[in-house]
Amino acid sequence: MLETLTMDMRTVHAVTDLRHAVRGWKRAGLTVGLVPTMGALHDGHLSLVRAALRGTDRVIVSIFVNPTQFDNPEDLETYPRVMEADARLLAEAGAHVLYAPTVAEMYPLGFATTISVRGVSEGLCGAHRPGHFDGVATVVCKLFLQSQADAAFFGEKDFQQVHVVRRMAADLDIPIRVEACPTRREADGLAMSSRNRRLVVPGDRDRARVLPLALGDAARAIAGGQPVGTVLAATRERLLAGGFSNVEYLELRREADLAPLARLDGQRARLLVAAWLAGVRLIDNVPVSVAGV
Repeated sequence: MLETLTMDMRTVHAVTDLRHAVRGWKRAGLTVGLVPTMGALHDGHLSLVRAALRGTDRVIVSIFVNPTQFDNPEDLETYPRVMEADARLLAEAGAHVLYAPTVAEMYPLGFATTISVRGVSEGLCGAHRPGHFDGVATVVCKLFLQSQADAAFFGEKDFQQVHVVRRMAADLDIPIRVEACPTRREADGLAMSSRNRRLVVPGDRDRARVLPLALGDAARAIAGGQPVGTVLAATRERLLAGGFSNVEYLELRREADLAPLARLDGQRARLLVAAWLAGVRLIDNVPVSVAGV
């Protein structure tokens, strides 16, 4: 099934149609970029599309709410789905193909394969969402192979996910370049996320801004030499006092391999957090400056 939308963007729902389009581009010597998403698009997603348009000749954006990466059935059920609005945004942004497969297309009857990436998938989100990164690695591997893209573009907000995807692609010898793009933020600093639209109770959206503020202050305190454990404990208390119901994790990790850090070790570090506010799970991360790095 092949449809035509405004501004010449095509929507395809089957891998055969996707590959037909890609074969034509490849024969013409064009490079292909992929932006994998689950829809409910915002400017963070569109910034990835813009990066793909700068870095490749043709851009595919996938929208697929992947059931295998949800550990909570309610979260899967309530995940926002606004395909018509998303398609309009992508057409206006200049994407060439919207790939919107069904669950049956991605996981046909008899599907029995799961990809598990050890090491970088452990801890952080991996510790609190059992099976999540297996679902991510499996679906992203399929998207890489289905699209035959030369480069794929992901946001740094999902920092652990970027590591998982890069490890998977390297280990399986998939010839694709994985690009990590800076986190896009709202005017008040909150990292853009499709889940932000679920902060609907008056005051919850204002309370959410405590997360980037506290994270930034903690990163500066650690970079300034304050003890990591003391800073993290104080930051947890600040988040809970600011209205968050639970801080799943707040950790300092080495950027290169996500190894836990009790202190800055002279290499690039990253402070990562996941916290719950009004039933919505928010994640974020910021680099921790290291002198001379």
